Amino acid sequence: PSPKVRATHPDCSAVLYFQEQEAECLERIRSESQTPASPGQQGCLTEWDGVSCWSAVAVGQSRAVTCPDILHVFKKSKALIRRNCTEAGWSFPSPPYYNACELEPIGTSNDTEAKASRGYFVTMKVLYTCGYSTSLAALFLAISIFSCFRKLHCTRNSIHIHFFTSFILRGAAVFIKDAVLFSDESVNHCTMSTVNCKAAIAFFQYSVLANFYWLLVEGMYLQTLLLLTFTSDKRYSWWYILIGWGVPMLTVCVWVVTRLRYDNHGCWDDYTSLYWWVIKAPILLAIFVNFLIFLNVTRMLAQKIRSPDISKNYKQQYMRLTKSTLLLIPLFGVHYVVFALFPEHIGVDARLYFELVLGSYQGFLVALLYCFLNGEVQAEIKRNWGKWQSSMESNVFNLATQDFTA
Repeated sequence: PSPKVRATHPDCSAVLYFQEQEAECLERIRSESQTPASPGQQGCLTEWDGVSCWSAVAVGQSRAVTCPDILHVFKKSKALIRRNCTEAGWSFPSPPYYNACELEPIGTSNDTEAKASRGYFVTMKVLYTCGYSTSLAALFLAISIFSCFRKLHCTRNSIHIHFFTSFILRGAAVFIKDAVLFSDESVNHCTMSTVNCKAAIAFFQYSVLANFYWLLVEGMYLQTLLLLTFTSDKRYSWWYILIGWGVPMLTVCVWVVTRLRYDNHGCWDDYTSLYWWVIKAPILLAIFVNFLIFLNVTRMLAQKIRSPDISKNYKQQYMRLTKSTLLLIPLFGVHYVVFALFPEHIGVDARLYFELVLGSYQGFLVALLYCFLNGEVQAEIKRNWGKWQSSMESNVFNLATQDFTA
C-alpha cells in the first residue's frame, strides 16, 4: 500500500511524499549496509535517485518501478520505468521520468495561472483580515458594555462574555498563525516543523474548540432556563466554565500528546491525518448535541408561549435569548458538518470561503445578536445616556448660575 500523505496542498503532497520515500529508502540502505554480503555476490546496491528507491539486484538483472502515486499531482499511469544493473552500476532510467510520468493539470499551470492563484489567496487574506478585525472591535465593545453596566451583570451575560472571548481568541489565533507560518516567504511551509508553528496551530485548534463548546453552553443555558424557570442559575456557572474552557483544553492536550508520539510531522496543520479526528470528533459531538438541544428548545418554547401561567416578562426574556441562540446553532454547525463528510481536496474554494471569509464575521454577528440588538442593553445605554445628559445640563446650569451670582 502507498504511504499516507500528510498534506492538504498538492505541492506539499509531492514534497512530503518524496521525503517519506527517501527516509524509507535510506533506512533500507542503512539496514543492508549492516548485513554482511554473501561471498562472491556482485551487483548494484539499493539506491535512492531522488524519485524512486531501487532495491539491490545482481549484475545482469533489472528493476522496474511505477510513477510516484500522489493523488491529484500525477496522473494514474501503468507505465514502468526500468533500470539495469551492469558491471559499471545502475543504468539510467528508461524511459525517463519526465516522459513516463504525466502531471495532473493542477501541476502544469502556467505563470498567468500561478499569479491568478496567488492573487486569489491575497484577496482572501484581505477579506478575512477585515472580517476578523471588525469582529474583534465589535466583541471588545460588547464585552465593555456588559462589564460597565451593573444592571447587565447576570449569568446569562456572563456566558455571553465567555462566548465573545472565545471568538476573540479565534481571531487572535488566526493572526498569530499567519504571522508564524506565512510571514517569511523564504521558509518552505511544507517542510516547516518548529515548536512555534506547532504551538500556533495548537492554540488555533483550542480557540475553534472553545468556540463550539461555548455555543453548546449557550444552548445548554437556554434549555436550563426553560426547564428550571424558578431555580437559581448561578449554581451551574462553574459547570458551564468547565465545559466551555475545560473540555477544549483536555481535547487539545490529548491531540498534542498524540501528535508528538505518533505523528510529529510538519506543523500539525495537515487535515488528512487520522489523528485529526481527535479534534474533529469532539466538535461534531458538540454540534450534534446542540442540534438535539435545538429541537428540544423549539418544542419547549412552543409549550411555554402557549402556557397561561408564564408572565409576559418571562415570555419576552425567553424570546430574546431563544431567537439569538436558535439562529446561531444551525448557522455555526451546518457548514462544519457538511465539509467534515467530504475529503479535504473536494470543494477547497468553497471550504476556504466559508471557514475564512464568512467565518471571520461570525464574531461580529454574535456581538450584534447578543449585545447591540439586545433590547435590555439598548434600554440600559439609553437610560445611562439620559442620566449623563441630565448631569451635564445640571453642571452647565450650576456654572451659569455661579457666574451670574458672582
